[in-house]
Amino acid sequence: MADSMSEFRRVADEVRNWGRWGDDDELGTLNLITADKVAEAASLVRKGKVISLGGDFSSAGPQGAFQFRQNPTHVMTVDGGDARTLAEYGPQWLRNSVAHQVAEFFVDNPFRFNDDMIVMPLQAATQWDALSHVYYEDKLYNGFPADSVTSFGAFRCGIEKVDRKGIVSRGVLLDVVRHRGAEVFLEPGTPVTPQELDDVARAQGVTITRGDIVVVHTGWWTRFLSTGDGAEPGAGLHWTCASWFHDHDVAAVAADNLMVEDPDPANGVEGTFLPMHMLCLRDMGLMLGEYWDLTELVADCAGDGVYEFQLVAPPLKVVGAVGAPVSPVAIK
Repeated sequence: MADSMSEFRRVADEVRNWGRWGDDDELGTLNLITADKVAEAASLVRKGKVISLGGDFSSAGPQGAFQFRQNPTHVMTVDGGDARTLAEYGPQWLRNSVAHQVAEFFVDNPFRFNDDMIVMPLQAATQWDALSHVYYEDKLYNGFPADSVTSFGAFRCGIEKVDRKGIVSRGVLLDVVRHRGAEVFLEPGTPVTPQELDDVARAQGVTITRGDIVVVHTGWWTRFLSTGDGAEPGAGLHWTCASWFHDHDVAAVAADNLMVEDPDPANGVEGTFLPMHMLCLRDMGLMLGEYWDLTELVADCAGDGVYEFQLVAPPLKVVGAVGAPVSPVAIK
């Protein structure tokens, strides 16, 4: 049964970080990643193994099921066929055209090149939500006005503001799938509770400390790779996990599913949608990472029993963006 809005507001008051790092702060809980924390993360590298946590940005990505976001469209603007054709016809054809200009690269010399471009929503696959992505009651994180995000971009809390932090810290994997003994992924209707996060950490012998980035394995991405169904629901974090993040001074949270939190309204708050997003992004200033591919990391952590690692996950620095692609890596 969904919780009441009055309960939501009580939690919001408890976790709100507005003014904690100053009235002009646009980094939120990334402020918890100190220089000492970055050094601690580096000390976790023992095997020198680099594990990619990024999914493919392709036409077969997870966004095809949603009309307001599409999968990436990849277009070649120059290719080998152009080289052969333009080298032969370009100099005599359509003077002052783009084709003529490109042809000049190919005539009377061995130099050749290919070029391409991509058109896509910035949250088409593995990505970070910026603090400007979600708001309510006309306020962004730290009380900035919602209308500071315009058709020209986010003037406050845009994704580029995190650049000086880079997003490098101690990462901790919480493998809920393994803890439950689930075959592939967490079935809909079974949200991950704060108590379960504690239970998983305890079972794995790992402690969540100030400034960590918590990475949660729900198995959704593995399921998606087998079905290709980006709209299929799966369990996520119960909205009250926002309090757990606040109590543990977590710097950021990422998961292998499409929303991090549980999408089932029965496990949410009456009269609203994605309440954990509202609490994390707007009230706490805590960024959320979605669509992370944890396949190799899960296997490696289960193999050596080590669930902590250096996590390097800077977003693409798109000025004014409310989210951005990332190709994160775990280093063990």
